Amino acid sequence: MADESQSSPESNVTGWRLLGTRDFGCLWAGQVVSQIGDGLNKVALLWFVYEMTGSALKMTAIGLLQTIPPLVFGPLIGVYLDHLPKKMVMIVVDLLRTLMVLLIPLFYAMDMLTLERLYVLVFLISIVSTVFGPALASAVPLIVQRSQLTTANAFLQSTTNIGVLLGPAMSGLGIALIGAQNVLYVDAATFFVSALFLFPIRVRENKSVKGLDVLATPVMQDMMVGFRFVFLQHRVVFSLMITAVLYNLAISAFVFLLPVVAKELLQVGPMELGWLWSALGIGMLAASIWLARMPQGTFQERISKIGRSLTIGGLAVCALGLIQTPVLFSTFLLIVIIGGSTSLFYPVVWAMLQEVTPEHLLGRVFTTFSVGGMASAMVGMAGFGWAADTLGPAVSLIGIGLLLLLTAMVTLQVSRRGLVVSPAVA
Repeated sequence: MADESQSSPESNVTGWRLLGTRDFGCLWAGQVVSQIGDGLNKVALLWFVYEMTGSALKMTAIGLLQTIPPLVFGPLIGVYLDHLPKKMVMIVVDLLRTLMVLLIPLFYAMDMLTLERLYVLVFLISIVSTVFGPALASAVPLIVQRSQLTTANAFLQSTTNIGVLLGPAMSGLGIALIGAQNVLYVDAATFFVSALFLFPIRVRENKSVKGLDVLATPVMQDMMVGFRFVFLQHRVVFSLMITAVLYNLAISAFVFLLPVVAKELLQVGPMELGWLWSALGIGMLAASIWLARMPQGTFQERISKIGRSLTIGGLAVCALGLIQTPVLFSTFLLIVIIGGSTSLFYPVVWAMLQEVTPEHLLGRVFTTFSVGGMASAMVGMAGFGWAADTLGPAVSLIGIGLLLLLTAMVTLQVSRRGLVVSPAVA
C-alpha cells in the first residue's frame, strides 16, 4: 500500500492521541478483543478438556501442544512472513482461528469430538497463532512513525494486560452460566471481531512482498540471512537477544511459580491467589500506560530505563523470598511492583528492534526472538521449578530476583558501551 500512514497527520500524534487515529486505534481495539478471547480460551479450553477426560495429565497435554509450534516452526514462519503482506496475514490468521475454535463446540454438539480430534485442532490453532505475534510486531513500524514505536508497543502490551485481567474472570463466569463449550463460541467470535477491526487499517508494505510467489522462496538461505543479522551482523540486536534470554529465564519462572509461592510461602488459598494474579496484572497495566505517556528518548535513555526497572523488580522478588511473616497487603504491593517494573522490558525492546531491523527482515528477527524467548522460558520454568521442589520456594524466588538483577546489569553495561541505534535500511 502507499505510504499513507507515514505522511498523514496521524504520523505526528503521540501518547493517548495515538489511540484516536484510524490505523493504530483499530489495531489496538482489535487486539483488546482478541486478547480477551485468549483469556477466555485459556480457562474454557482447559476446563472443557478436564470435564471431558477427568485427567489432569490429558489436560496439561494442551499446554505442550501449544508450546511446540513456536519452537519448531518459528524460524520457518519468519522467512515466509517477510515476503507476505502483514495486514493480509493477520486477517487470515484471525479468520482461521475463528473457524478452528468454532469447530470444537460444533463437533462436541454433534457428538463428533474425540480427544484425538481435539488435540489436532489445538495443535493447528497453535501453529496459526504462532504467526500472529511476529506479524503484529512486524506491522507496527509500517503503521506508525519511528518516534511513536515505544508508545505503540506499550499500548499493544496493555491489550495483553487487559486480556489477563478480564478474560479469565469472564471465562469463569461464562462457564458457570452457559458451560465451557458455549464459552468457546464466544471465544471464536472475538477472533472474528479482531479480523473486522484489521480491514480499515492502512499498512505500508515493503518491496520484498511477493504474495503467492513466496512459495518459491529459498527457505534455508533466507533463514540463515535472518540468523546472521541477529547473531553476527548487528551488535545492538545481539545484545538485546542476550538480555531477552536472561529476562525470559527469570520472569517466566516467577509467573509459573506464583501458585506455589502463594500456597507454600505465603500460606494463602485460591481466593488470595486470584488477588495476587490481579495485582500482577494491575502493575503491568499501570506500567504500560505510564510508558505510553513518556517521550521515547534515545537508545541509552531507554536501555537505562530497562536496567533501572529490572533492578527494582529483582529487589522486589528477592524481598518476596525473604519475607518471614507474610502480610497479604505488603505481598500484594510487592507483586504490583514486580508486575510494573518487569513489564517495561518488551515494549522498549520491541521498539528498538523495529527501529534497527530492515523491513524485509522484520519477520525473521521477531520469530527468532520469539523462539529464543520460548526456549529460555521453558528452561527457566523447569530449572526454578526444580529449585522450588528441592530447596524451597523462597530460595527459588531469591534466585529469580538475582537473575533479574543480572539482566539489569547486562542492560546497563550495554548502555554504557554507547551502542547507537541507527535507522533501519530497507
